[in-house]
Amino acid sequence: MQDDKKLGVITLAGLVISAMIGGGVYNLPQNMAQDASAGAIIIAWVITGIGMWFLAKTFSILSNVRPEVTSGIYGYGELGFGKFLGFQVAWGYWICNIFANVGYAILLMDSFNYFFNPYFKGGNNLLSIICGSIVIWIMYFAVMAGVKQATVINNIGVVGKLIPLLLFIIVLIFKFDFSLFTTNFWGEKVIPSLLDKDLGGIFPQVKSTMLVTLWVFIGIEGAVVISSRARSQKDVGKATVIGFLGCLIVYALLSLLPLGILSQGHISGMEPPSTGPVLAYIIGDSGNWIMNLGVIIALLSSWLVWTVMLASLPYEAAKAGTFPKVYAKENKNESPSYSLLVSSILMQICMIVVYFSDNAWNLMLSITGVMILPCYFVCTLYLWRMSKEGGDYPNAAPIKRETALLTGALGSIYAAWLIYAAGLNYFLVAGIIYALGIPVFKKARTESNDGKPIFTAGEKIFAGIILAVGIIGVFYTIANYKELLG
Repeated sequence: MQDDKKLGVITLAGLVISAMIGGGVYNLPQNMAQDASAGAIIIAWVITGIGMWFLAKTFSILSNVRPEVTSGIYGYGELGFGKFLGFQVAWGYWICNIFANVGYAILLMDSFNYFFNPYFKGGNNLLSIICGSIVIWIMYFAVMAGVKQATVINNIGVVGKLIPLLLFIIVLIFKFDFSLFTTNFWGEKVIPSLLDKDLGGIFPQVKSTMLVTLWVFIGIEGAVVISSRARSQKDVGKATVIGFLGCLIVYALLSLLPLGILSQGHISGMEPPSTGPVLAYIIGDSGNWIMNLGVIIALLSSWLVWTVMLASLPYEAAKAGTFPKVYAKENKNESPSYSLLVSSILMQICMIVVYFSDNAWNLMLSITGVMILPCYFVCTLYLWRMSKEGGDYPNAAPIKRETALLTGALGSIYAAWLIYAAGLNYFLVAGIIYALGIPVFKKARTESNDGKPIFTAGEKIFAGIILAVGIIGVFYTIANYKELLG
């Protein structure tokens, strides 16, 4: 790729921020307050901040000590644990991105409903499905015009989405009531006048926030995913850390400041995006208008970035022989044309499926969060394994082996905690999706024609486990489809 089409640290950091700050953050007040008090939310952000710091540092360290890996997060899985696990990371991450974009479509249409009530109510009625589908194909053609052009558009979108959030934060700081914030701080009281109820112990309150905090940090690996288009791997590491720190501060303020304006019980029942009614409580109806407009800008910008990312990963994987060769096709603008087409078709199919869900946004949030967790876990495990005594950690690396070991170990523990917090039901659904990838892997390995068996002995066992989980997941989904669809 020509140097003038390479991406620098500012553009990469903008991509990371845009991938993380989508429309979902505009509903953080309600999402976090739904089952958690102010005290529990503070604990949740401390845990998330520490855990995500080690996750961000994992990607930063790996991009520095393994600069030859320019194929996204799946490359680390393949280096550490073989081709099949590397493929499963690529496959799971790709499908996760598809669900994330469909989640953006739902929120986008629901935001339009504020301006065109009731035509887009819920974000997944018939008109919403039609309009969301149109946006899918607009994004398709935008990325087909070139990745560099798409990232320039995204930089403009980053500014547009941050302005309403910063306005929200500034207004709430000046109106913040500390006495209200500390009322029922641990959520152990029932206060009818504030709509507060007993939320139970701190542990279940904190646990209830974990999928939400995970969702808003999905995209932290954005610079790694398209690292082959970066000017240097050092820029990838810097962009990841910058994006993480900026977003953590914004997220914590967005979820805690409203509790000094309105009670937890009041906020927990708000319609999305809950930043709208919170701001409207202070400045009037214009607050709703500002925040819904911000959601639309945020969603369109993030949707564009995720479209770039979900097209890039199968493309890079195909060039390395992990995906079938057809995914490596490019158009004249150096955009991954076939990968982008298949991705857009799968998004279109998902858009049709969410039409039958009563709670489409939560469905997409849950599946996306669950699909991404194994991908993060594999990357942290690889750093842990590589930096252990006897591992292949480079002696001349700028980061000390001990630092890398601690980062990989604590990052793995945090990822395991998230897997526990996510619960079993959506993991069974994820098992179906991971199992569907096995034939795709077999095709890619057959095409490689390297004389090696398609599966090693250990990979056969692992594939059998995934297949068994997938089969159980099919029966579970059939028996519980009403609950899963909301």
